[in-house]
Amino acid sequence: MLVLLIGLQLQAQEIHKRTLKLMGSRFEITVTAENPEKANQYIDTAVSEIQRIERLISSWDPASQTSEINRNAGIKPVVVDPELYNLISRALKISEITDGAFDISYASMDKIWKFDGSMSSMPSEEAIRNSVSKVGYQNIILDPEDHSVFLKKEGMKIGFGAIGKGYAADKAKDLLRSQGVTAGIINASGDMNTWGTQPNGDTWKVAITNPLNKEHAFALLPLEDRAVVTSGDYEKFVKFNGVRYSHIINPKTGYPATGIISATVFAPKAELADALATSVFVMGIETGIDRINQLPGIDCIIVDTNGKVHTSKNIKLDSL
Repeated sequence: MLVLLIGLQLQAQEIHKRTLKLMGSRFEITVTAENPEKANQYIDTAVSEIQRIERLISSWDPASQTSEINRNAGIKPVVVDPELYNLISRALKISEITDGAFDISYASMDKIWKFDGSMSSMPSEEAIRNSVSKVGYQNIILDPEDHSVFLKKEGMKIGFGAIGKGYAADKAKDLLRSQGVTAGIINASGDMNTWGTQPNGDTWKVAITNPLNKEHAFALLPLEDRAVVTSGDYEKFVKFNGVRYSHIINPKTGYPATGIISATVFAPKAELADALATSVFVMGIETGIDRINQLPGIDCIIVDTNGKVHTSKNIKLDSL
């Protein structure tokens, strides 16, 4: 769990923030500005950009290009805007880097796991196997000539639930910076992207808490023009035969991830941090940390089911 720590000087008038619901999630947008009127203009701009991204990538909106791609699965390629094409292209690269632990075709999975307390037994092996029969990033075919996207299997779907909020945070941040906003935070339901510094010159800082003891933060880390995202199962999980199964499901196997309670990833972009946090959760502690250690500029903190903390090589934890 992430808790943003803001210095006392942030109560001054130059800091302004607004909390609202966007993309079905809680967003908090913080900017520095000369006055409330200017701040509101900046925040309105960020909100409009996030809403634009949602219209582009939403699989719930039948008018979106993403929905058009899904409707034509197994039928024909769909030409899309370069922005959506490039987002899908980057998503496929992350799938390759993570050996399929991240896969936007996860949206094809049958929803056989329930994390609302209604499950009394595990699904059958056959049901689990069938649930991922249409999942596979290798079956997403891109054509750079016309920016078309084709899902090879009928019934395939793509979705951006594990990358969309991070991408929206990146785009809102980039737009605000281009308009002269010198510092701020886009907090997309815990996917945090920062730039600039606090009014007193200090960097933004994030407190990392152990999900098993949310009242106590075990680390305080600076965020210097970086993003941080946490994936966790501390609220959505099921337990069978003494094993805790996360709501984060391995798109290759159909089984929920086990062994990790939370995975926090620091990266230059929220889009990348978002995708990798999910990937680490699926890959597990040893493989996840090893993969993160191979990626320049990326760091992670993992809390396992026993509350033990594991970190990538460049993380230095400062006890609070």
